[in-house]
Amino acid sequence: MSAPLPIVILTGAGISAESGLATFRDKDGLWEGHRVEDVACPDAFRRNPALVHRFYNLRRAGLSEVEPNAAHFALARLQHEYPGEVTLITQNVDDLHERAGSASVIHMHGELRKVRCDLCWRGREWEGDLDTETVCPFCNRAGGMRPDIVWFGEIPKFMERIGRALDRAGIFAAIGTSGHVYPAAGFVSMAAASGAETLEINNAGTAVSSHFDRHLTGPATVQVPVWVDDILNRFGK
Repeated sequence: MSAPLPIVILTGAGISAESGLATFRDKDGLWEGHRVEDVACPDAFRRNPALVHRFYNLRRAGLSEVEPNAAHFALARLQHEYPGEVTLITQNVDDLHERAGSASVIHMHGELRKVRCDLCWRGREWEGDLDTETVCPFCNRAGGMRPDIVWFGEIPKFMERIGRALDRAGIFAAIGTSGHVYPAAGFVSMAAASGAETLEINNAGTAVSSHFDRHLTGPATVQVPVWVDDILNRFGK
């Protein structure tokens, strides 16, 4: 039986879409009815913080209306049963991986259920709404609280940790990602440069499909459990 290779997995909006969460952008270039420039960049927050807070408050509340799907559960199973290292990176800001049982998920674009203060730079988990009058629980000042989300123009989180994982990867899989958003779109090239096997699981081809060795085309809820079964059969417990 083959020795277990370190696995690195990147998930994107496509995996959560099958739980009912809207994908990052629809075909009209809008994000849930809003221009990205109005809700997902630092300038937008400076121009109209009330709108940005309202947008994220609704998204945060919406998490209670969705559940993890078969793809989330399959990846959690892989983490628990695979005899080697499994690093799970997500571009998603929801908590569906955690609710399916995954541990140590790397949220490179932040999390809806976390907030931070731009005045003291401290953050914490958060379930309720935010507004311009919310007082920071650490510095006791109002006006600095914001979603702990990586907006356009900001640097994704945990890039050094991600880079180390990609350098070690023996298998790299991208699931439900568009291949348009960098630096995540470049992860397949980084993993391939380290000699990793590369696999793309998506409903259709993406902007970076040509960089992958293999493809599984179809819904993540169908293809991810098939892939996980294959990996566990290949490497055993």
